[in-house]
Amino acid sequence: MEKLFDINELGYSVRCKLFYDKDIHAIDKVVIATHGFGGFKDNKSVEKFAERIDTKYKGFGVITFDWPCHGQDARKKLLISECQTYLKLVIDYALKHLKAKALYNYSVSFGGFNPLKYIADNGNPFERIALRSTSVKLYDIMSSTISEDDHKKLSRGKEVLAGRDRKMKISKEFLDSLKTIDEEIAGFDYIDYAESILMIHGTLDDSVPIENAKEFSDKNIIELVEVEKADHRFSDPKRMDFAIQKIIDFFAPQNS
Repeated sequence: MEKLFDINELGYSVRCKLFYDKDIHAIDKVVIATHGFGGFKDNKSVEKFAERIDTKYKGFGVITFDWPCHGQDARKKLLISECQTYLKLVIDYALKHLKAKALYNYSVSFGGFNPLKYIADNGNPFERIALRSTSVKLYDIMSSTISEDDHKKLSRGKEVLAGRDRKMKISKEFLDSLKTIDEEIAGFDYIDYAESILMIHGTLDDSVPIENAKEFSDKNIIELVEVEKADHRFSDPKRMDFAIQKIIDFFAPQNS
């Protein structure tokens, strides 16, 4: 089953989708699934994940939502502070409205950067966290995708457009905030949460180098599953199926 809804709080409207198996009142475990930069909540990989976890285990619901400036979201200028607010609003909704007894997180790329910052600032609200193709050192990644002309505009205080299907405004302040947050994440000790975190990364990821994931996982003693010949999006269906199954097994209720 699917349900579209908005969380209207603090002057924001977070566009969400909930996947669940038949009875919404039977949900007691919620997975918050976040998409990557330039993506949106209506994506097939989350839908496939939700279908499979609902089929295998009872009581799971999966919430996905549009980050600010993505999908159907109304905002036009991307700010990490607002991404953090959206994540908190979804967490609060799962706990207060769905009465979730346990929260899980499945995040992809840019989506994984945000829970890592949230944990550094607020502690870890999740029983288990699965990070696929996670963007650590996001400043370097984002900066490398911006043209020289746009870098010059940013240095003059102008905004430039970024994104794929939908363009959004970013500023020098946005890039500077990424650099600061990268330093915070690099300096934060995630070892206390290491057993509850799983990282999955493709060896052929040309957007987020697997070396970044290795460095982060080694420092924090987090399990990293390297998927041979998988690209950033896990566009090969067999490799995507492998990643989804790994995550579902990691989220298995008897392991939590």
